Amino acid sequence: MAIDKIQSESINLADTFAFTGTVTGAGESNTPAFAVYNTSSQSISTGSYTKLSFNSEFYDTDNAFASNKFTVPSGQGGKYFFSFASAISNIADGNEFSALIYKNNSNIDYSKVQNYSVENNKSVWVNNTFPMLLSASDYIEVFVYHNYGSSRDVRIENTFFTGFKVSS
Repeated sequence: MAIDKIQSESINLADTFAFTGTVTGAGESNTPAFAVYNTSSQSISTGSYTKLSFNSEFYDTDNAFASNKFTVPSGQGGKYFFSFASAISNIADGNEFSALIYKNNSNIDYSKVQNYSVENNKSVWVNNTFPMLLSASDYIEVFVYHNYGSSRDVRIENTFFTGFKVSS
């Protein structure tokens, strides 16, 4: 920045600045970050919550996703943002497909879809996005539930879980 751009006790933000070096300390790295999905079918029993399985990763910057859960690495506590989605097929009108978010094995969020307006044999989605303040070793998991007839498979092409650190 040229010396003539500095005004007494302030910087004039209306001026144009040309940086030729590296700017450091601006923004966040947003890691750890992960995005996972499942490449094989997962059966969900009727009438009970089942933890979603994820056997493939788009990315996992800190190897923090394992055993179907994200665990905050040591020294990486802070504000996080998560998103998930899942779908199930062949569920009749009036039945439920829902999800629970667990933090450290305790339910913290409930996302519910009751299928009252979709015709039979159509897919029903459940999804959510949520911020969370986490400490090192805290972990997050996603469980789903349905109450229609026998076991149903989640739609693997519509099921994912992703998250990233926003800031400390």
